[in-house]
Amino acid sequence: MISFVGAGPGNVDLITVKGRRLLEEADVIIYAGSLVSKEHLEFCKEGARLYDSASMTLEEVIEVMEISMRDNLKVVRLHTGDPTIYGAIREQMDLLNSKGIEYQVIPGVSSFTAACASIKREFTLPDVSQTVILTRIEGRTPVPKEEDLESLAKHRASMAIFLSVQEIGRVVEKLVKGYGRDDIPVAVVYKATWEDEDILFGTLGDIEEKVKEKNINKMAQILVGNFIEGEYERSKLYDPSFTHKFRSASQ
Repeated sequence: MISFVGAGPGNVDLITVKGRRLLEEADVIIYAGSLVSKEHLEFCKEGARLYDSASMTLEEVIEVMEISMRDNLKVVRLHTGDPTIYGAIREQMDLLNSKGIEYQVIPGVSSFTAACASIKREFTLPDVSQTVILTRIEGRTPVPKEEDLESLAKHRASMAIFLSVQEIGRVVEKLVKGYGRDDIPVAVVYKATWEDEDILFGTLGDIEEKVKEKNINKMAQILVGNFIEGEYERSKLYDPSFTHKFRSASQ
């Protein structure tokens, strides 16, 4: 079987136990170039065939998988973060389906949760936000009109913006229009959990300047919302009366 495995956001230990085991057993590994830490490859067994997909077309990737299946080899397609979020795995899976080749998908730690952990915050706070929006700005890949950043910002939910730091000026412009103000807290996390991780805090009013000063133009999460700074109510989890009612109801 072919296994699509999430390698996690950067740190080599943020892969699942199952993902690491599959990587150790694999005969063929197709990994996502510089987006995946090369340290993962140190866990591959001797003689495993390694392919950097950065220089491969979709058809070439599928061809390697198909040939490997004919030879009864175990294949791992190693993706950054969680493969189900901006992983471009659907097109691979559809081609495998057309060829009758079986596969499985192993989730991983996404860069958006890793970034939030790096800034030591929580996306969902009582009376602040109970919703997290994962999105990106339009680029070579279009975004549906209804999902434009300006429209999404009007929900006032916590936001994690992927693949967009290179367009930080347009990101800020759209968010300011959506929020109607520029004092909304922002954190930009470059290479979350990697050794050279860098974190910038600011607001919609000054984050563009800070990002450009640091020359950050790739591999960064843009986190936006009042979950980053500000007041919030305490969770009911630590309310003694609520806990007592919950325990009584469960008995």
